[in-house]
Formats: sequence, structure tokens, C-alpha cells
Amino acid sequence: MAARTDQLTVEHSQPGERLDVFLRTQFPAASRGTMQRLIEQGHILVNGKPVKATHKPRAGEKIDITWPEARPAEALPEEIPLDILFEDQSLLVVNKPPGLVVHPAAGHEEHTLVNALLHHCQGSLSGIGGVARPGIVHRLDKETSGCLVVAKNDETHLALAEQFSSRTVKKIYHALVCGVPVRDAGEIHAAIARHPTHRKRMAVHDDNDGRAAHTSYRVLERLTAAAHMEAQIHTGRTHQIRVHFQFLGHPVVGDTTYGAKPNQRLTEQTGYAAPRVLLHAKELSFIHPRTRKTIKLEAPLPADFKAGLKALRLP
Repeated sequence: MAARTDQLTVEHSQPGERLDVFLRTQFPAASRGTMQRLIEQGHILVNGKPVKATHKPRAGEKIDITWPEARPAEALPEEIPLDILFEDQSLLVVNKPPGLVVHPAAGHEEHTLVNALLHHCQGSLSGIGGVARPGIVHRLDKETSGCLVVAKNDETHLALAEQFSSRTVKKIYHALVCGVPVRDAGEIHAAIARHPTHRKRMAVHDDNDGRAAHTSYRVLERLTAAAHMEAQIHTGRTHQIRVHFQFLGHPVVGDTTYGAKPNQRLTEQTGYAAPRVLLHAKELSFIHPRTRKTIKLEAPLPADFKAGLKALRLP
């Protein structure tokens, strides 16, 4: 993919914000680390000159960002079957099965969704995510199933990332949760940040320490010591639904990270033990960056989720 350049003019001085942080807000598809690397390598110029990541943007400055040509992906193509819900020349939406890791990482260098995409798309994937994450605009946890959109070029990647950042993408999940909520529906407004002692977990924090997070939910079906829930996330925080449902007092069935004791009680009461975190990205709606038409896609519930529903249904 050929290198390209974006240019922007700083509208208002940012005395309290570094250049790398400022650019991260302008190009949400790229991580802060990516911006720092581009600055260090001289691919980002302010008024035609190289600067440091700590530079404070000032009103009127012109910033040029050259996105280098994407290097060949380090991951290797693998012929892994994909359940494709939609595909055209710009993007595709897959129904990710539970247990499939999205992109290579330590301990999961092979057999990932990226390996499958490299084979299916034959190299036609956005390079913005870096060599380890070509085309990946957002992610789902390993155990979470359902709708996931993938960009085939940088323009599509940036446009989709902007929709995710501006919260215009509609994301609806289904989950089985421990216990039966009293209310039929509700809203959860609870900021989320890294857990203070368990660094691989997230937790609800007060608004000063965490990032704002908003989840809407409704009960679809009351089960034996559990419930089938629908959740719409209006923000995209790490583990948001899992953390918010724990905060609600109803952690996701199978989620031993955020609800080990409630899941143990559920198994003792019903004899049912979930094979994974029973969370499914049921519906995804967004504006197609090229056609400007609304794309709305649904992924059917996977077999293990339906088996959980059957096992926990009231007699």
C-alpha cells in the first residue's frame, strides 16, 4: 500500500496537551505509540520541521503526517474458514467464532483471525493497525463471538475508526448473566479504568480516575438463576459489558475473571457450567465510508450460547 500524507491546521492552541496525544485524538485509528514512532522517525512535521512528541500544538501550525508504506505482515496467511456476513472492495464483516484470537500476540502467534484474513484478502488489508493487526479497526475478546468489521484500505480504516470514536456505530450484544435482575431495563453510567492491583483486569472507578462508560441493557428472558440480556454499548472501553454487568451485580455467565463466585453458585444451583464467557456481538450498524449507506448486520447466536439458554430455561 503506497504511502500517503494527511495535513491539518491546529485551530486552537493546546498548551496542556502533547503533540502525540493531540494527534491521537485526530486519528483515533492510530495508537499513541504509533504517533510517537512516526514523530521519532520524522514522518510528522510541524510547519515543515521535525519536532518532539512533547511539542505543544499552537494555533495556526500546519502538521503533515506521512503514513509510511505498510510493511509486509509478520503474520502468515492461513486457510482458516471465515463466516462472512458482508464483503465488498472496502471492508468485510465477519462473524467471529468463540475461541478465535483476533490478532497475533505472545502465546498466540498463529491461528488468529488476522492469519485467516491475510489468506482470504490476499494482502488487501489496511496497514494502519501495524504489521500485527492489518485491517483490524476494533476487537473482540478471544471468548466473545459475533460481528467484527475489518478494513481493506487505510481510507476505510480511518473513516470507520472515526465512527467508533464519535460513538455513531451501533453495537448490540447478547449475554447470559448470573442471577435475575429486578428491573426489566436500565442504564449504567460508570467510569472504567485499569484495576488498581490486578493489571489484566478493569474496574469501575470514580469519574476523576476512570474513562466515562455507558451501557444500556434490557432483559430478554428470565431463566433459572440467570437471565438472557441485551446490551448496547455507547462507549468502547476494554471489557465494558463484563465490568458493567459485574457492577450491576450480575456478571456474565462463564466469566470467572469478573464473577467467579456467582458462576460457582450458578453451577451449584443448576448443574450448568459454561464453556466460555457467554457474550456475543449480535448486531453492528455503521455508515459505509464509500457508499454512505447504513450497513446493519446480525450474527446468529452460536451453538454454545443456545445450549446455555436451553440448559437454564425455566421448567
